[in-house]
Amino acid sequence: MTPLDIIIVSYNTRAELVACLRSLRTAPPARPHTIYVVDNGSSDESVAAVHHEFASVRVIEMGRNAGFAAANNTGIRSSSSPLVVLLNSDTLVPAGALDTLCDRLEATGATAAGPKLIDADARPEISWGEMLTPWSEWRQARRVAASRSTLPQARRRVDGLTSTERRVDWVSGACLLVRRDAALAAGLLDERYFMYEEDVDFCAALRAQGGTVLFTPAATVIHLRGRSPKATPAQRPSHYDRSHLAFYAKHAPGWVPLLRWWKRLRGRL
Repeated sequence: MTPLDIIIVSYNTRAELVACLRSLRTAPPARPHTIYVVDNGSSDESVAAVHHEFASVRVIEMGRNAGFAAANNTGIRSSSSPLVVLLNSDTLVPAGALDTLCDRLEATGATAAGPKLIDADARPEISWGEMLTPWSEWRQARRVAASRSTLPQARRRVDGLTSTERRVDWVSGACLLVRRDAALAAGLLDERYFMYEEDVDFCAALRAQGGTVLFTPAATVIHLRGRSPKATPAQRPSHYDRSHLAFYAKHAPGWVPLLRWWKRLRGRL
């Protein structure tokens, strides 16, 4: 079996991080693997908790909140296995999930792959999508709204969207498996994104090299939906808006003036 490195970035999410690591300890991947926790300068004793309970986990201390992209890049550069999974600290990994994700990536020849993400109530998350444009964002917003609805027709739609394996433009960075050589060739994650949109941009870089991105419901991971950003709620809108503008400036600069106007109109800038 191909060895695997698991990179978990954490910032003030000690309880969620410990729960994530316990899930991996309870039902570890069958293939040889190493877990790295990259701590972004947490002040909640996350590092001490990992050292105390998980002696085999390798801890990398950034010493500051360097952002999600930069911390993941540090983890990737510090590891060595051919396959790397970027995993949020607010996830729980059921038995066999990462092995199945790796199996599907290898069987299909994909460059990167993401599993079906479900919340604590087993409701599917829309964890894949098309390349960002105003129109695709509008469609994605409708899908996300359906995923949060209790209406039967909305539930059926979301179940349909999340029950079929398919090639997509991007998968969520909450759990993203990638081939190391392709990640390095793509330049890793763009560190201009402190938080948000770095996964879409990274997948775009992989595809620009001729790679493919796979969404597969054969593997399921529990995502507790944004616990890490809740550690700094006042900063969340500004991080998103800056990343959103940076993404369009890089990929579709013609939309930037209109996007800035729209955000100012809504009091986001």
